[in-house]
This record gives sequence, structure tokens and C-alpha cells, in this order.
Amino acid sequence: MTHEKNTRDGEPPQPAGLPAPRPPVLQRELGPILLTLYGLGTILGAGIYVVIGEVAGAAGLLTPFAFVLAALVASLTALSFSELTARIPEAGGPIDYARQAFGRRGLCIAIGWGLVATGTVSGATILTGFERYASLFIDLPRAGTLILVTLALGGIAIAGMRESAWFMATTTLLGMAGLGYVVWVAAPAMGDAPLRLAESLGGLEFGMVTGLFLGAFLAFYSFIGFEDMSNLAEEVRDVKRTMPRAIVSAVIISLTVYALVAIAATSVLAPADLAGAHAPLVAVVEAMGHPGVPLGLISLFIIVNGALGQIIMATRLLMDMGRDRAGAPPILGRVHPRTHTPVVATLAVTTAILLLALFLPLATLANLTSAIMLAVFVTVNASLIVLKRRGQPEDVPNVPRWIPWAGLLLSTGALVTQGVLAATGGLGG
Repeated sequence: MTHEKNTRDGEPPQPAGLPAPRPPVLQRELGPILLTLYGLGTILGAGIYVVIGEVAGAAGLLTPFAFVLAALVASLTALSFSELTARIPEAGGPIDYARQAFGRRGLCIAIGWGLVATGTVSGATILTGFERYASLFIDLPRAGTLILVTLALGGIAIAGMRESAWFMATTTLLGMAGLGYVVWVAAPAMGDAPLRLAESLGGLEFGMVTGLFLGAFLAFYSFIGFEDMSNLAEEVRDVKRTMPRAIVSAVIISLTVYALVAIAATSVLAPADLAGAHAPLVAVVEAMGHPGVPLGLISLFIIVNGALGQIIMATRLLMDMGRDRAGAPPILGRVHPRTHTPVVATLAVTTAILLLALFLPLATLANLTSAIMLAVFVTVNASLIVLKRRGQPEDVPNVPRWIPWAGLLLSTGALVTQGVLAATGGLGG
């Protein structure tokens, strides 16, 4: 596809002999470091600061393994994304992958709206977590806090992609420092962690296995974010080299950090205490006799970081669908000539996120996000399988053929298992 899809019907005719002005398009402003920090910030902001308590409540002492299990499912699909983003560097991401692989308009529209739903629901989940942490410092009604922060993030997203990326890079570094602080504070209590984890595995019972899988579904939510990077393909310099490397780097760093923080948290507090804490990581720090206020303030920045990433992802998808007339109104595909951002799509997504955050609980939002994203992952891996059968371009990464197959099977299995747990009442919320 080319940017000719930006042209629209109904524009006034141009004088004879003059070329028609090209509609505003996205600008290639992101390099490898800024893109990696953007992806890392989206993953961390959507992750451990928000759902660590929920995961601990389900998986108990097996919480670190829940994160590793979730990472296995996510990392295989991340590798598939790393090749697909180089093969098809378009802002539609999975929509464009499915279009080229299967050519079915209905499927592409369903994927597009599924991803938009994921972005909005995930953004609402993150903002719900933000409100929990913010309540430690700000004495405002819940609705007032959510409205103020959502409007602020919508304004940043409209201001420009480079501005948004720099904001996310700065808050990502703050967030990483905060998680490092948690591990440092908890270090004295982590000495017997290997023995404790080994004993937990040795005494596995059916209920513990069920809790592990339930915790993994919630933890899987914390890895969501790397796929958002694909929607910036039209805003990245040297996209075929930069995007794959940035995706893989962001996932590896996230897994390392999550595993360390999960071990630290369960070494200090019992899983039930983590689950019941209003701000779990702050509770960990305070339990070790250190002030929790600095971490709480840092948490606010990294959490809104993740919400901003979800807003940007969902708006790029709506923009792509609108300009292609692929199941969304054309007005959503318009890019502002000064900010080079899809303003109307941003306003629509921001409004939807605010409404969901106001009316749905966190666990329900996280489980819903994971289910939709698993379904999309199934389609993404299937798309790569089909495209690799047709040929392998020389200028893109060539992941082994078993990677998308394994990603497809694991994503399908996880989705089916989550459905069974939901049907039997195993999923809370």
C-alpha cells in the first residue's frame, strides 16, 4: 500500500495543470533509542505497576512463574511482529498483515476494531491503576482524577508524535528507576527466593496450577504493548532495521525487570497482602521500612505513560481504517496539517477510554484486554505463516518457521483455556 490511500472523495477540484496537494501524512521522526524506550514504556506502563497485586492474588508464591509463562506466549508473537513490521511497514499493523495474507475485508475490519477495543480497554485499565496510586497523594473524587488525567493525555497525543515519544522516554526512565528501587529495597529478603520457589513447584496441586494459569492470563496483560510499536511504522526512520530490533529489545528488558520485581514483591509480602494492597509496590517498599512516597510519585508517571501509548496505538489504527475506508468513517483518517496527528481519532479514543475507566473494574478490564489481544495474536501468527509460504524478502528479518507456528498454538491454547476458566467461574472480576 502507498500513501495514495490518504486521498479523499469530496475535496475541491484543483486548477488545471497544477498537481493536487497531498493530504497531511505522518512524519518519520523516531530513531532506535526513542522507539525502544517508547515500546518499553508502553509495556511497563500497562504492566507490573498495575496488575502485580492481581497476579499475586491468583498465582500466590508462583507469581514469578506466572510472568515467565505469560512472557513465553508474548515473546513468540513478538518475534512474528518483528518480521511482519519489516515486511509491511504500515500504520495499520495487524490489519495490513491480515489484508496481505488473507485478503478478506471482513476479517481485516474485525481485527482493526478488536485492536481498537484492546487499546481503549487497556488504556482504561491503566487509568484505573493510576487512580489507585494517585489517591495516595491527591484528595480528589475518583471521577475527577480520571477526567483530568485522560484529557491531559489526549492533549499530549494531539500535540505531536515526537512530543509524545519524548514524554514517554522520560517517564520510562523514571519508571525503570522506580522498579530498580523496589528490587534494591527488597534485596535483603530475596536470599531464600530460589529455595522458596523450588518448594512451591515441588508441592504443586490442582488448585495451584489453576491459579498459575489464571495469574499468567493477568500477567500476560502486563506484556501487552510491544504490538503497539507496529502502529508507528510510518513514523520510524529506517523502519525495516529499527522496528524489529526495538521490539525484541523492549520485550527482553521487560521480562527481566518483571521477573526480578515479582520475586522481590513475593519475598517481602504474602501474596494475599499484595492482592489487598491499594498500591502493591509501594506497600512492598514500606514493609521494608523505606519511604513509599517517592515510588508512588514515580508510579504515577509510568502508569500514565502506558495509557498514552494505548491512546496513540488505537488512534493510529482508527486513522488507518478511516483513510482506507475499511470499517471506519473517513473523518477518522484525517491527519492535522500542523501537528501531523489524527486529531478526530484521538478525541474518539480518549472519550471511550474515559467512559470505560469510570464504569468497569480493573480485573474485568485486564481479562477482557488479554482475551482480545490473544485472538489478534492468533491472526498475526497465522498471517506470517501464510506470507512466509509465498516467499522470503531478503531485506527483512527471517524468523524460523516454527516461531509463528508455536506462537499460533500457544496463543490459541491460552485463549481457549481462558474461555474455559471464564465459563466455569475461574476468572474473577
